[in-house]
Amino acid sequence: MIRFEDISYLYALGAIPVFFMLFYWMILQRRKRVKKIGDTQLIARLMPQQPKQKLWVKFMLYSFIYTLLIIGLANPQIGSKLENVERKGVDLVIALDVSTSMLAQDIKPNRLEKAKRAISKLVDNLQGDRIGIVVFAGRAYTQLPITADYSAAKLFINTIDTDVVPTQGTSIGQAIDLSLEAFQKNEHEKAIIVITDGEDHDDDPVSAAEKAAENGISVYTIGIGLPEGAPIPVYSNGKQIGFKKDLNGKTVVTKLDEITLQKVAAAGKGIYVRANNTTAGLKDVFKRINKMEKQKYETKVFSDYEDRFQYFLALALLFILMDIFITDKKSKWSGRFNIFDVKKDDNE
Repeated sequence: MIRFEDISYLYALGAIPVFFMLFYWMILQRRKRVKKIGDTQLIARLMPQQPKQKLWVKFMLYSFIYTLLIIGLANPQIGSKLENVERKGVDLVIALDVSTSMLAQDIKPNRLEKAKRAISKLVDNLQGDRIGIVVFAGRAYTQLPITADYSAAKLFINTIDTDVVPTQGTSIGQAIDLSLEAFQKNEHEKAIIVITDGEDHDDDPVSAAEKAAENGISVYTIGIGLPEGAPIPVYSNGKQIGFKKDLNGKTVVTKLDEITLQKVAAAGKGIYVRANNTTAGLKDVFKRINKMEKQKYETKVFSDYEDRFQYFLALALLFILMDIFITDKKSKWSGRFNIFDVKKDDNE
């Protein structure tokens, strides 16, 4: 098992594309200055020692060193010892809507990101409870089987986006059915938490919730979005290029369907909570779940982790030393070789 002691350092890797743009801008400015001096081919012959590909080599080298340093700061750790431990808790499956309507920004920064952050905070507060994750849009898929490994759960949560399910729609019923299959056959108290805007459901979620209740599993629903709704952003290469439109060219507005979610919660003997910009609703649901009877179970966990930051820092230091030999101009040692000059006559 691999984990990072402080994953927040890894966000600094997002600066690498910015470095690339700045470096490319510097190259363009350098070319403009050279053109102002005179003919570029003539200047290249007059200054054969000026770097060409070496600039890019050095940039790639610096970027690699930067990456190694950031990973070293995050301190990757490897689990070295497995132990059987006894825990006490309930089993939870969170069914998260990942349809494109979850990109609407009536809940900041958008519905999906708000839900992911709330789930991540929920995982931080779990003490012995096991958690699984199901994602759904037009179809439902198991993203994470039920586990007590909270570090793995948070990693999986971070990877969720609207692209993980190719079929669009909102199949709440299928998500509940798949969540039922995710539970292990045991005497533990179980609950399903459905987080969705509830719009455009493609099946019968109320019947699925009734089936769950018949099996002793409560279904809670969290409506994420506002009743007045919001347009659905459309992205290309990570940039917003507009909003989704219907066949008539009108902007599609996605609205929270509270009525359906209330019916699902009632059929599943749970509660319905609406999320807003100040709270995601999971806290209220978790209070109800905490009142459920917690059962003992055994699980294997890594009790010891060994630091591996030193390998990344050592490798970064090695490449820094290598950089000494990659300079903008040829070294004095290489300059002893008369490569570019014509051999002079002794009489001159």
